Amino acid sequence: MVDSIGQARTSALNSIKLRESAKGQSASSTGLGDGTSKTGAAHNPAARMAAQGAPVDAARIAEIKVAIANGDYPVDPEKIAEKMMDLDLPGKEG
Repeated sequence: MVDSIGQARTSALNSIKLRESAKGQSASSTGLGDGTSKTGAAHNPAARMAAQGAPVDAARIAEIKVAIANGDYPVDPEKIAEKMMDLDLPGKEG
């Protein structure tokens, strides 16, 4: 079921807050809240980006949910099924 825009935005914001809280707790639990880590992630951009998690565009997510609810978002079930099969078949070269 599709949530309303307000519910979607609230849910997305809660997820972001939870992720930010978890980052703060992990930094404080290691005693390295100054942007450094035991593995030197402060000097490794890839490690720093991985530690931050994927960016979430809550507004875009809400827009897509509304478009899906209104039937205005194009969905190609065959393309989705193909992508899912690709994920399930390790070793398959495409």
